[in-house]
Amino acid sequence: MSAYLLLFLFFLLPVASAQTYRWGPCPTPMVQPNFNIQQYLGRWYEIEKLPTSFARGKCIEANYFFRQDGTVRILNQQFYKDKIRRAEGTAVIHDPRNPAQLGVSFSYFTPYSTYWVLSTDYTTLAVVYSCTDILHIFHVEFAWILSRTRFPPPQSVLYAKQLLVNEGIDLSRMTATDQTGCKDT
Repeated sequence: MSAYLLLFLFFLLPVASAQTYRWGPCPTPMVQPNFNIQQYLGRWYEIEKLPTSFARGKCIEANYFFRQDGTVRILNQQFYKDKIRRAEGTAVIHDPRNPAQLGVSFSYFTPYSTYWVLSTDYTTLAVVYSCTDILHIFHVEFAWILSRTRFPPPQSVLYAKQLLVNEGIDLSRMTATDQTGCKDT
């Protein structure tokens, strides 16, 4: 069994190097109380994030829309390698008692990943966290600071970072997203 685990980890490391991974189980940060998905819909710009393998470009944004079936359509966009790249996904609220704990998937073949809205005022800023536990040995985590504008006030970004730190999330690998020279499409 341990040989299989080592082999699994060996093949996982190249993927994990583009992510933020930590030993132990996922933390369970507090989420936005009384979250209202209707107010959250619309366009959000990525301001800062923990590294991901799927969003390496600039001008990164996410758009959220209700579908008739009650799910949320996600349209992500970024400018990467001289092209606009788009990805479409689905968000669902698994438990109406915890609407800030959404599940997100960008493929019919993958399970829903966590997408927890830790804080938002709906009109200027949102702080989002996601974590996937791998065999209870380590976890892969993501965190995003989102804004309704490409250039939010610095104090808003500092507030968001402090909120993440207070929840025990290590921001040493957090990077700013380049939002300069972007065209709205």
